[in-house]
Amino acid sequence: MKKTCIVLLALLLLASMVAACGGGTADAEKELTMENVKIWYMHGGDPSDQGFVYRQYTGFEHTVDVLKLSDDQVQHAFHIRPGDDVDTSIQEAIEWGADIIIGGTIGHGPHMLEAAQANPDVVFLHATGNLALPSGLPNFHNFFGDMASARYLAGIAAGLKTETNVIGFVAAFLNSEVITGFTGFYQGAKSVNPDVTMLVGEIGSFNDPAKEEQIATSLANLGADVIGQHANSPTVQIAAQAAGVWGVGYNNDMIPFAPNATLVSPMFDWSVYFIHAIKTIVAGEDLEIDYYGTLKNGMVTLSDFNHALIAPGTTEAIGEARARFESGWRLFTGPLYAADGTQILADGEVFIEPQAAPSWNHIVQGITVVGS
Repeated sequence: MKKTCIVLLALLLLASMVAACGGGTADAEKELTMENVKIWYMHGGDPSDQGFVYRQYTGFEHTVDVLKLSDDQVQHAFHIRPGDDVDTSIQEAIEWGADIIIGGTIGHGPHMLEAAQANPDVVFLHATGNLALPSGLPNFHNFFGDMASARYLAGIAAGLKTETNVIGFVAAFLNSEVITGFTGFYQGAKSVNPDVTMLVGEIGSFNDPAKEEQIATSLANLGADVIGQHANSPTVQIAAQAAGVWGVGYNNDMIPFAPNATLVSPMFDWSVYFIHAIKTIVAGEDLEIDYYGTLKNGMVTLSDFNHALIAPGTTEAIGEARARFESGWRLFTGPLYAADGTQILADGEVFIEPQAAPSWNHIVQGITVVGS
C-alpha cells in the first residue's frame, strides 16, 4: 500500500510538471496574430529629447494605431542604457511574454545578440546596429535607413543659403554613422555651391544640450552661417537662432523650436519599418536580417521647408536631387579625396555600404574638424 502511494505521488508530481511545461510550450508555439502579438520596446532615453527617441516613440505609436494593437500588447522601457539595464529589461520582457523585443540604440546590440541566442522563439529587432548579419541567427535583425541621402538633400538648402561659404556641423561622435551623415550633408551643399567648406565640432554624446549649445555658438563665431547637427535635441537650432545664423535640424521638424533659423530637417519615419516588420513576423514570413530604408520607400525623408527662410530655387534643386537618388544614383561616387589630398574613390568608382549600418569613415576634402 505504501509503495502504491509513493508511485501515485510520483505520477501526480510528474503530471503537474508536464502541465507546467505544457503551458510554456503552448506559449512558445502560439500562433501569432495582430490580436495577441506582444512587443517590448527599449529606448536609450525618452521622448522629451524631441529628437531621436521622440521620433522612434511616435513612429511606433503610429504603428500601433495602424495595426490596431491594444495597450496591453505593447510596453515601452525608457532610459535603458548599455550594460546591465539592457539585460534586466530583456529579462522583464521575456517574463512578460514578449514575442518581439525592439532595441532603439546602438549600445543595446551585444546584449540583444546574447539574448537572441538564448531565446530562439523571441524576435529581436535592433536599430542602427551591425551584429545581426554576421550572427547567422534567424531571430535577430538590424534596421536602419539611408539618412546620408536625406542629409544630402538638406545640405542643398544649406549650400544655397550660406553667405560666408562656411557651414558648420555639430557631431555627436566622430564614428561611422555620424561621419557618413555629415559627409552627405557637405556633399549636398557642395553640389550647388562648389566654394563651400564645412567645420565640424564633436560633442562626445548623442544628447548633451549644454555642449550642443557651446559647439554651435563656437562654429558660428568661426564664420559658419548655416549649422547642421547629429544631436538629439533642438538646442543646436536654438543656438543658431540666438547667434543670428541659420540651421538644419535632425530627427524631428525643428522649425517650431527655431523659426528664424531652421531651414529644414532630415528625419526618419520609423513606422515604415515597424509596420513592415510586425506584419511580416505575424504572417510567419521571412523578415530581412538587415533592413535598409530609403528615400524611395519613405523611411528617410525631410520635414516641411521653412519657406520664409530658404533661398530661391531650393525646393527645385532638392527635387532634382531626390529624383536622382530614386533612380539609383549613389551618394559616394568618385572622385572623392581626403583632406590631405589622398584619393578615396576614383572617378566613377562607387562605394556601396555592405550593411544598413553606415561604415564610411573618411573625412573628405573641404571638411575640417575643429576643437570646441
